Amino acid sequence: MTRSYAIASVALIAALLGGVGLAVWQGRNAAGDDRFAQCRSSAVAGGAGTIGGPFELVSETGETVTDADVITEPTLIYFGYTFCPDVCPLDTVRNAEAVDILEAQGQSVLPVFISIDPRRDTPEVLDAFTANVHPRLLGLTGSPEQVARASQAYRTFYRAHDETDDEFYLVDHSTFTYLVLPEHGFVEFYRRETSPVDMAASISCFIDAAS
Repeated sequence: MTRSYAIASVALIAALLGGVGLAVWQGRNAAGDDRFAQCRSSAVAGGAGTIGGPFELVSETGETVTDADVITEPTLIYFGYTFCPDVCPLDTVRNAEAVDILEAQGQSVLPVFISIDPRRDTPEVLDAFTANVHPRLLGLTGSPEQVARASQAYRTFYRAHDETDDEFYLVDHSTFTYLVLPEHGFVEFYRRETSPVDMAASISCFIDAAS
């Protein structure tokens, strides 16, 4: 009986070690297949392919645009709203600073601001907002349904506290900034604490890896 248990134990250990080895090999193989592996500093549950996708929105000039119209170069996408008292202005300015750093290095990146408050953020309101932040910042809005579909594509969260007629209502929302590349789609997200310098260095890495 003891000898049988010993043989079974050896077989189990061998199987476990084999499984671990296979998992490590698969992990290394997956990383080897990822052209952006050296640039990534974050992981997405389900993989990068689960974030991003088609959208149709209205630009700050009143034109209906799709993701194909907008994402023609490396693009930073942020979901916010113009009445946001603190978070959105800081994040959009940080994104703009990163864009300027990259421009000085000869790399062009388009910053995009998608409003999650279409009730107040008309194209005219967005146009005034983006003009005060950065000359290249593109503002997008749309119907509640269009905005919801874009938000769902990028797995963002928002909830407007507009149950009353109070025009000064706030909107709870997630605060990630997404880097999207033409022909590659979403590749990275940035948290609020990421500095403009660190963001620019990361984006530059992805642009170089994509070329």
